[in-house]
Amino acid sequence: MATQGVLAKYRLPPLPTIGEIIKLFNLRAEKQLSQNFLLDLKLTDKIVRKAGNLQNAYVCEVGPGPGGITRSILNAGVEELLVVEKDTRFIPGLKMLNEASSGKVQIVHGDILTYRMDRAFPKHLKKPWDDDPPNVHIIGNLPFSVSTPLIIKWLEQLADRTGPFTYGRTQMTLTFQKEVAERLTASTSSKQRSRLSIMAQNLCNVKNCFTIPGRAFVPKPEVDVGVVHFTPFIQPKIEQPFKVVEKVVRSVFQFRRKYCHHGVSILFPEESRLKCTEQMLRLADVDPTLRPTELTMTHFKKLCNVYREMCDQNPNLFAYNFREELRMRKLQGKTTEEGEEDDLQR
Repeated sequence: MATQGVLAKYRLPPLPTIGEIIKLFNLRAEKQLSQNFLLDLKLTDKIVRKAGNLQNAYVCEVGPGPGGITRSILNAGVEELLVVEKDTRFIPGLKMLNEASSGKVQIVHGDILTYRMDRAFPKHLKKPWDDDPPNVHIIGNLPFSVSTPLIIKWLEQLADRTGPFTYGRTQMTLTFQKEVAERLTASTSSKQRSRLSIMAQNLCNVKNCFTIPGRAFVPKPEVDVGVVHFTPFIQPKIEQPFKVVEKVVRSVFQFRRKYCHHGVSILFPEESRLKCTEQMLRLADVDPTLRPTELTMTHFKKLCNVYREMCDQNPNLFAYNFREELRMRKLQGKTTEEGEEDDLQR
């Protein structure tokens, strides 16, 4: 785990406030981009402290917007700050911060979902996976609309040691809707236990640091916001490929209020569903009447291991898609009905 950071003595020269920047450049939060501005620099400082010691660190900030968190990161004494911003309206304000910091800010106009972070920082920063985390961090006040697909993408890259994790066990400090933050950190039997809980906690030590009330943002969102810190494990709890783990976990939580055997069953084609479901649960030693939220990480580990063995024995099994089977069945039913109508018309 990273030690709690202390903001360095370095300070930016006097600058317009974030509120003045917003007025100066006539910035308005775009609802379709899920934008909410955090103006309170005490809160942005608090977020940055949760990232750990950033002295001489290399940081990627996601969606800096008007630059509140950006200022706090620079004041923490970083060596270099890469900001990835999709909205061109914020670029002039970020350029102002770059000038004020004597060129420490590298501005990328682009989409973080497609940006190649494996090329973001110098190669000398790379550390062996079993070493301490590198002096590379990801920090961001994530737009609600991209937070879940983005963290799933990063978790997959973490499992594959690609993207930002080519440098080693890169730490992340990110904001999410409070409900999503609670899902990411939910324990066994918690109401918030979900697919995200297992996928994140399989790969990382995940800590829900604190909650920011919605009223702290402009415009005020309908929900509060949670700040979550991720430190990748040296070894995942479930030592199976990411896609295998994701498929098992997604299937199990497909029917989160029902017994877990319902979710396990959709991993298998209809003709062998009952037999294979019973076999998988028996070999994994999992009680079929447990709810998905009651399953521990050990339960999921056993389920994934057994499923992988079954896939190895039947190479076509992993490609099976329950939703596709349903879709084809509906199409066949529709075709049959149309054929019957034609016969009647004749």
